[in-house]
Amino acid sequence: MIARAAGASGQAAPLRAASAAVALAGLGIAGYLTTVHYAGGTPACAIAHGCATVQQSKYAELAGVPVALLGLLGYAAVLASLARDGEGARTVTAFLSLAGFGFSGWLTYVEVARLDAICSWCVASAVCMTLLAALSVARVLRM
Repeated sequence: MIARAAGASGQAAPLRAASAAVALAGLGIAGYLTTVHYAGGTPACAIAHGCATVQQSKYAELAGVPVALLGLLGYAAVLASLARDGEGARTVTAFLSLAGFGFSGWLTYVEVARLDAICSWCVASAVCMTLLAALSVARVLRM
């Protein structure tokens, strides 16, 4: 039993490190979008006008809070949950990541179906949340 627990912990370390790297990337993306939002600018975008359309839409805020700021807080919370590696911390990481994944899915739907615009930064953040969800679930399953 002790050998199994040690082996499971050793296997989880790379998943935890990968989760931290992805969360840092997401934090950078969300930080950039939050800064641009509060500066009143338009994010640099690989797709013509897609980012501006998304950022200036009514969907760019939720209850008056910029979605980019919610993302920033979400990634920061994931990073904080990764500071510990117990069962509770892994569960919190999985919950936060899955909630972020669901929210990112809804925002992607809004981009495609309602705004007819794609923000490359938003897509990159959604990819980060998808990876975080997969990594965090894998960490929970390996407990």
